[in-house]
Amino acid sequence: MGKLEGQVAVITGAASGIGAATARLFAREGARLALLDLSPVPEELQSLAAATAYAVDVTDADAVSGTMDRIVDDHGRMDVLVSAAGILDEVPFLEMTPERFDRTIAVDLRGVFLAARFAAPHMVAAGAGRIINIASQLGIKGGTNLAHYVAAKAGVIGLTKALAFELAPKGVLVNAIAPGPIVTPLIDGLSEEWKRGKSAELPLGRFGRPEEVAPTALLLASSPDGDIYVGQTLGPNSGDVMP
Repeated sequence: MGKLEGQVAVITGAASGIGAATARLFAREGARLALLDLSPVPEELQSLAAATAYAVDVTDADAVSGTMDRIVDDHGRMDVLVSAAGILDEVPFLEMTPERFDRTIAVDLRGVFLAARFAAPHMVAAGAGRIINIASQLGIKGGTNLAHYVAAKAGVIGLTKALAFELAPKGVLVNAIAPGPIVTPLIDGLSEEWKRGKSAELPLGRFGRPEEVAPTALLLASSPDGDIYVGQTLGPNSGDVMP
């Protein structure tokens, strides 16, 4: 028996990076998967046992709401939500347009809100569930030329805490993961200079890999492993932040 045997896990941003790595690990642990992404989900992920893919823009409230309802119709339940959809680019604050700021907030913060908002009622109705929001260590410590991303990820951490207070009494545990820099397509929008500088700052001396973050999501999703994590932000971050 896997740690998630018989459970249905919803993963946004599932086509690549941390979302895809989490999907693979959850499948090995017995979960049935609902894989959400605006980009096509690779066949390799769709071929995982009991996986279904849904093309969704996480900034579209109607689309997210309808998809969460459809997942419950398709799978009969919803046990875990991992919000991993996100975008990232690098721009000095004095050059940042309101449109660029708004787009990042829309995907990286509003998208997390919408996924939780329309998944949580299904979990509350069942009396149990886990919501895991992918934040970033930059939401804790800040970062140069990333004010829009930092603001969004700090918002994710705050939102996670607020939801944890409200939903834990209803059986739904809400936590966040704040990874350090991870080698995924997300960092393609960052300059090589930024990457070299950040690598040099890290006590571990290297960026992480998606498969090194996914086990933290499994910890929070499974029982009894994650049973007393409430409103926490866990940091697989190569030592970039040490609370």
